[in-house]
Amino acid sequence: MTAVSAPASPTWPPDYIAELIARQHRLRRLKADAGLRAGLAERYRNDPAGWIAHWAVTYDPRKAASDEPPVMPFVPFLRQIEMITFLHAAVDQQQSGLIEKARDMGATWLACAFSVWLWLYRPGAAVGWGSRKEQLVDKIGDPDSIFEKMRIIVRHLPRLMLPAGFDPRDDMPSMKIVNRATGATITGESGDNIGRGGRKLIYFKDESAHYERPEKIEAALADTTNVQIDMSSVNGPGNVFHRRRESGVEWAPGAVLVTDRVNVFVMDWRDHPAKDAAWYAGRRAKAAADGLLHVFAQEVDRNYTAAIEGIIIPGDWVASAIDAHLVLGFDDDGAWRAGLDPADEGGDRHALAIAKGSVVHSVDDWGEGDVGKATRLAVDRLRGRTVALQYDSIGVGAGVKAEANRLRDEVDADGQALLPAEITFRPWNAGASPLRPREHVVPGDSETPVNGDFYANLKAQAWWQLRLRFERTHKAVTAGEVYDPADLISLPRDMPGLASLRKELSQATRAVNGALKLVVDKKPDGTRSPNKADALVMAFWPAEDAVASAGFLDLVRTANAAGNTGIGT
Repeated sequence: MTAVSAPASPTWPPDYIAELIARQHRLRRLKADAGLRAGLAERYRNDPAGWIAHWAVTYDPRKAASDEPPVMPFVPFLRQIEMITFLHAAVDQQQSGLIEKARDMGATWLACAFSVWLWLYRPGAAVGWGSRKEQLVDKIGDPDSIFEKMRIIVRHLPRLMLPAGFDPRDDMPSMKIVNRATGATITGESGDNIGRGGRKLIYFKDESAHYERPEKIEAALADTTNVQIDMSSVNGPGNVFHRRRESGVEWAPGAVLVTDRVNVFVMDWRDHPAKDAAWYAGRRAKAAADGLLHVFAQEVDRNYTAAIEGIIIPGDWVASAIDAHLVLGFDDDGAWRAGLDPADEGGDRHALAIAKGSVVHSVDDWGEGDVGKATRLAVDRLRGRTVALQYDSIGVGAGVKAEANRLRDEVDADGQALLPAEITFRPWNAGASPLRPREHVVPGDSETPVNGDFYANLKAQAWWQLRLRFERTHKAVTAGEVYDPADLISLPRDMPGLASLRKELSQATRAVNGALKLVVDKKPDGTRSPNKADALVMAFWPAEDAVASAGFLDLVRTANAAGNTGIGT
């Protein structure tokens, strides 16, 4: 695969008049030069982004209310070019992909243009398209349907670029576009019939989070194609699209696609050059006024849990915490803190969270290696810091303590302990009784219940304490309320893996047990364990000010004296 030749538009909106003039000059050169025409296929054979930027169009009926024509040159912005690169890599490396998108990002138009490029320049290519209803796949004359989008692109191509003998009446019937010169085809299917129409080079499933019986479709597609591309806005947790997305790996430009899991491409609203904070605020305010904030959260914020009751940390609170230290003007003053959640079952992942003061520095997860290797990796990442690492001590977590003890006892070639003295390990038992059981949930407010009566265990208490941090941060950012920065939390925007951490933080839900105490469900049906969020929860509770003032061991003894036997030394 060659590098793309299409530069992203330097300004937005693009200068469409200049682009139309450039296309006219390009076409005149082709008509005047037989050599250029003969080399056309070779020019674009490995450059779908360049071909789309030079020749494809898009249609937006909203422009009919303005001076601009509805059909305009397709001038891609940076993230759109990266999506084309992602699709190109998927075809060349024969790997499946998933595109998680906010609404109105042009993803379907891009995939349609990419399909037409394959139809033109990959002889024998068979491209499949499916959606939940036939009219969404193809309704002749309706540009909202997928195939009509592709017909619009084909109709606006120069005749010299079309296949020899191409007749739009015969070669673009319902649910089909045929290149008789090369044998390439684009065909469509809908509903439970998706995947029944024969083998494909690539198969696009549009809005695949919204299918009625997705398991039947998966079974059909398994033998149909090596390259399945699921594209969708989000539609709640637990469905096939969500499960595949959660088990996948986010692709970054320049990276090689993974082979053991699905490759994930995210199109966030912030990637669109026409959308800024003011656009977001206006759309959100309208959604709130219409009583459709949960729909906005799904369609724009890509929040899978937007419509779920009882979420402990709402998605908009997490969004407010992004770069909160920059917005509110505080830094990472305070002690280093860290939490380690070792993997405890097949397919689970180790996770390590590192923060300083109220600013999170990193939250990473990885799947390879046993608990001992995870412990050593955590030590390497924390080296040079004075930090208490709190780790899940139950089950396989016992191996963390064993490995830490071994590292403490062994020395390197210089006689130094493999475990630096500045790094201490503190066991953390989610099922233990809550700390400070006789103190009130709201300190100083005797009308509120005491911790021992409100929380079922340490896990519930810790998640709730993290919720309070996000709530205070949200109020400080959105309403100007003033809090001690030590009681807030900030997630840097450039932190790797932020998108998956955001989803995990808003995954856990709350309920009460038989004793009417708060419990946490971290893994609703169809979701995987939120390891990164768990690591962050452990890193922040107990808070370092409590550790410093009372001493962690004193907290442990207090808890044990109240009947807590799970968080001992």
